Parts: sequence; C-alpha cells; structure tokens
Amino acid sequence: MSTSSIQKVSLPGLDPVGLFAVVGGALAMGVSPIFVRFASMSDVPAFASAFWRVALALPVLYAWALLEEKRAGKGPQPTFTRSSILAGFLFAGDLLLWHVAIMNTTIANATFFGTTTPIWTVLVAGLIFKEKIAASAYWGIALCVAGGAALVGQSMEINPAHVMGDLLGIGTAFFFGLYFFAVRGARLQAGAARVTFGLSLVTAPILGAAALLNGDQFLPSDGKGVAALLAMALVSHAGGQGLLAIALGRLPTVFTSLVIFIEAIGAALIAWLVLDESLGWLQALGGVLILGGIWISRPRERKERT
Repeated sequence: MSTSSIQKVSLPGLDPVGLFAVVGGALAMGVSPIFVRFASMSDVPAFASAFWRVALALPVLYAWALLEEKRAGKGPQPTFTRSSILAGFLFAGDLLLWHVAIMNTTIANATFFGTTTPIWTVLVAGLIFKEKIAASAYWGIALCVAGGAALVGQSMEINPAHVMGDLLGIGTAFFFGLYFFAVRGARLQAGAARVTFGLSLVTAPILGAAALLNGDQFLPSDGKGVAALLAMALVSHAGGQGLLAIALGRLPTVFTSLVIFIEAIGAALIAWLVLDESLGWLQALGGVLILGGIWISRPRERKERT
C-alpha cells in the first residue's frame, strides 16, 4: 500500500463498555436525591446520610476489588496513591459543598450551578494538561448546560440572599470536575474497584467528622431509613462511583463529564415516577438538549495516513 493512501483505523473512540459504564453510573447517581429525601424522613440529615452513603459501600467495594484483581491475575493493587487520596478529598468536598449549597439557595439553583462541571473539565484539560479540545466539545457543553437550565428553569430564581449558596453550587461543580482528573490518574495504577475503595476510605471519615460537627443524628428512626441508606451506598456510591471509575479508564475525561448530565435526566424521571413531581415541555426540551450535546461531543474514529 502506498504511503499516500488513506486507511480507516479504529483509534480509541466511543468505547461501548466505557459508554455503558458512564451512563449506568450517571443513572445510579441520579437517584441519590430520592434516597437522601427518604433518609431525612427517617431523621438522618444530609451530612450523616452522605457519610453512610460512602461508609456502607466499603465492604462491597473491597470485595469487588479482590474479585477484579483475581480475575485479572494480579496481586493486590495499591489502595492509596496520590491520585486516589486527592480524589477522596475532592469527592468529600463535592458532597459537603453540595449539601451546604442546598441549605443556602434553592435546590434548583444548586442543581443548575452544579451542572457546570464540564466547563471546569475543559478548562483543566486545556490549561493544565494541555489537551487539545475539539470544537464539538464546546458545542456539546453549551447544549448540555442549556438543557440543564431547562430542566430546572421553572424553579430557578435570582435572589441576592442566595449568592453564597449559588457560589457554593459552582464550587461543587469545580470539585467534581477536578475529581474526574484525579480518578483518571488513579486508574493508571489500579482497577476501578480498588480506586473507588481507596478514595472512599479517605472520604468517609471526612464526612463523618462533618456530620458530628453539625450535630447530625446518625441512626435512622425506622426500617425505611435503613433501606434508604443501604440503597444509597450500594446503588449511588458503589454502583455510581464504581462505574464512573470504569468509564474514566476508557473514555476521554471531557466527554465523560458531559455524559454525567444524564444524571439530571434520570433524577427528573425518578422524581416524576416516585414523588409525582410534574414534567412539562420545558423539562422534555432540556432532556433533548442534553442528549444532543452528548451526541455532538462524542469521540469519533479518525483517519490515519499509513
């Protein structure tokens, strides 16, 4: 074959396992507000429920890590690395800022500002890691952010009294954006389960200390609260964060952060099904915009000269 010919080569693009993992992780994280609400109805406040979300998932994550390493024919991988420790602190910051933001602004405002994570991932990828960002990623971010605004637009409000809460919502997105890169770095040294287990060992005591300082009640008052905490740990943390760690080992970071927008769609659908919250044409438009933004920014196969 001559050197001037062009051949299609399947370079890393839309990895199906990675895509399945990030979509599943987004949906698993999207149901967490429902579990938080059920836990609060059983007298477990936000910080305490966040602690249980991580702590109760530890045995499952450890067992998963051992199984993952056994199947790979490897010995135990490092539980703590610089990247996994950093990811643990960032995830703790993300959860704490999120709950404080909710207490200082409307849920709609906090949700919208929390959806700006892809903006931070692009800035970090371009300015710090010097990655080349495709123009399609910027269009994707614009559509996804617009979709996020449409999902909560009817409930958003501009109020000077909520400025601090709004800023904390932006801080949540910033921490979560950095978390993506920390997990990506940790995945270079260990499997998804081991990384999630290691960062959770860092996150759990931070959240526990915050709950104690806040005077939160730790134990639920009934069986429904116990079920909500277990579901939050197994579905939203072990499932959600574990699948996200798998995805970050297979997909570009910026694209992964955009797919996480499906979390907002999942949360809206669950609230409609479980809590009978209304869904209108504006929310439907928001969902379409988010899916369109993800599609536009998807990784593509490239042509390579041979």
